[in-house]
Amino acid sequence: MDKSSARKENKINKEILKITYVFAGLFFLLLGYFVYFQVTEASDVVNNAYNKRQENFEVKVVRGKILANDGKVLAYTDVDADGNETRVYPFDNMFAHIVGISSYGKYGIELTNNFDLLTSNANALELMVNEFEDEKSIGDNVVTTLDIGLQKAAYNALGNYDGAVVILEPSTGKILAMVSKPDYNPNNIDAIWDSLNAKDNTESVLVNRATQGLYTPGSIFKIFTSLAYIRENSNYEKYSFTCTGSIDFNLSDGYRIKCFNHSVHGTQTLENAFAYSCNGAFATIGNGLNKAEFSKLGSTMLFNSDLPLSLVYSKSRLDISDESTIFEMTQTAIGQGTTVLTPIHMAMVVSAIANDGVLMKPYVVKKIENYAGSKVKEFKPSKYKSLMNEEEASILQGFMQSTIKYGTATALKSNLYDAAGKTGTAEIDSNGNINSWFAGYAKKDGKDIAFAVVLENIPSGSGNAVNVVKSILDSYYSE
Repeated sequence: MDKSSARKENKINKEILKITYVFAGLFFLLLGYFVYFQVTEASDVVNNAYNKRQENFEVKVVRGKILANDGKVLAYTDVDADGNETRVYPFDNMFAHIVGISSYGKYGIELTNNFDLLTSNANALELMVNEFEDEKSIGDNVVTTLDIGLQKAAYNALGNYDGAVVILEPSTGKILAMVSKPDYNPNNIDAIWDSLNAKDNTESVLVNRATQGLYTPGSIFKIFTSLAYIRENSNYEKYSFTCTGSIDFNLSDGYRIKCFNHSVHGTQTLENAFAYSCNGAFATIGNGLNKAEFSKLGSTMLFNSDLPLSLVYSKSRLDISDESTIFEMTQTAIGQGTTVLTPIHMAMVVSAIANDGVLMKPYVVKKIENYAGSKVKEFKPSKYKSLMNEEEASILQGFMQSTIKYGTATALKSNLYDAAGKTGTAEIDSNGNINSWFAGYAKKDGKDIAFAVVLENIPSGSGNAVNVVKSILDSYYSE
């Protein structure tokens, strides 16, 4: 072979080698993605409510149980002698929204853990025999973090009010209780489904208000306004404001902000203004805040952001920009205007405050086990991120404690527990209707909880979230 032919053949071999490398690289990329998909995304895709593959699981597996943190059954499937299956919810309405239903598209844990409930990790021999005999295997159990006693206390305390209660454990992120009203009995879902979805039904009963309800926050938002002021003013302890019951802002059409019930608070520190929930003080603070920094703080505090939550939820909204007007800034600072947030979001924030600024990732599933009780997988507490530093959290803790000591929530003084928090009364229309809020935390003898409670669209003076919280705490800490 002459040199020219050799060079030509060598060039062809190099081209073939390059093509081989390209295809090998594509193969390994495809293989890598396949492994990644199986490890991180497969269960989410399979668990999607629109995935028709789940119908195949239901043919082969009897849906597993959902259990409370003490092992008591919250949902199970009853199979009669003819093989007919009925999903049963022993606590009727009490866990309706957080446990959910397994039909009509699925809701709650029945939705988020559908894949686990329809997967059987029974022993291999049993699975093989069931497959051979064309018998259904029994699905895995989902063990939750839900505390039945606390859920019952929250459910009873909310009573006939529409609204929501969320209770977390600050040090772990465990969701201990979650109540939404109006509610329904999931055992009767077939009979009531059409009426719940009728055009003239405006109650939105199927909506989990704890995670999906967007509410004007009122004065609980002063937690964020206080933090913004503290970050901009290292000498915040020297803050002073004299409240005369109302304050005027120099706008062309006139603009006055009044304190609740026309209260005159006199000369106050920032802590006093927080404890007494002085609208004049916080409206003035809001008007002086750096708009860009306030907007940035909102993002840090998870407004307009995804939440680290597996449950279906709505995003809280905070609209602040360089173009925000005096009216918008003052309204936002006192929790009015266009700001809306969910109870779960507010519970997460006060949970972080109670936990020295660290937000633990909220979770409601403690472990998955097979029907015989053998552990399949377990979920551990994990840090999400620090919403604030320890010093800032300590300052807010002090403010929230003062709210109980001498401020707007003295009803929560108790020998049973040490409570801290912030009240909120949000005006939602011109007819005197409000959202009544309380967000805070309580502790005693190692029983630490953080919570957010909202009573929705009630006439002013007809109810108070503080009283709902008191009922919950008195029940929980007297056990």
